[in-house]
Amino acid sequence: MVKQWFVLHTLTGQENKAQKSIEARVKLERMEEYVGRCVIPTERVTEKKDGRKRTITKKFFPGYVLAELALYDEAKGLDENGKKAIFERTWQFLRETPGVIGFVGGDRPQPLKQSEVDSILLDRPSAGAMAERPDFSVDETVKINDGAFMGLTGQVSMVDPDKGKLKVEVAVFGRKVPVDVEYWQVEKVSIEETLEPLK
Repeated sequence: MVKQWFVLHTLTGQENKAQKSIEARVKLERMEEYVGRCVIPTERVTEKKDGRKRTITKKFFPGYVLAELALYDEAKGLDENGKKAIFERTWQFLRETPGVIGFVGGDRPQPLKQSEVDSILLDRPSAGAMAERPDFSVDETVKINDGAFMGLTGQVSMVDPDKGKLKVEVAVFGRKVPVDVEYWQVEKVSIEETLEPLK
């Protein structure tokens, strides 16, 4: 039986519960032939807060879990509706898993390509090469490097270190507009860059 990687949609905040439930039920219901590994992609991030460094584990894709499954019955080919035949046992098992809403891709999801799986599972930063998360503070000047407001400079009005998000006030058509951005979308601007040139 060929197992492939699929993305399961879970209730946000219940990724761990769904993963543990799948792993426990696989052994209990002897589903090893149909269900393989179950992974929540995470990375270890070092961030500064109030001048202190701390290391946190951050989920790559909140609300999603990767599972290695024998979902499609290759021997049967297509079902009576002309769609790929599914192993009902796998399908039912996942539908009965607490916290799992369904598959990304609906009732006939596409498996992930091996290159996608490798980039998620193998390219994660190791503990020795942790990403340094900058320490932002209110009223600090930052430049937006990604998204709809790319290239604009503004002042930080709110910092949410737990989610890695900021609210930045930027000037659009002469008015200040609050923009929600993630840490990685902005960079700090040096004092020299913020000074108005003398006229």
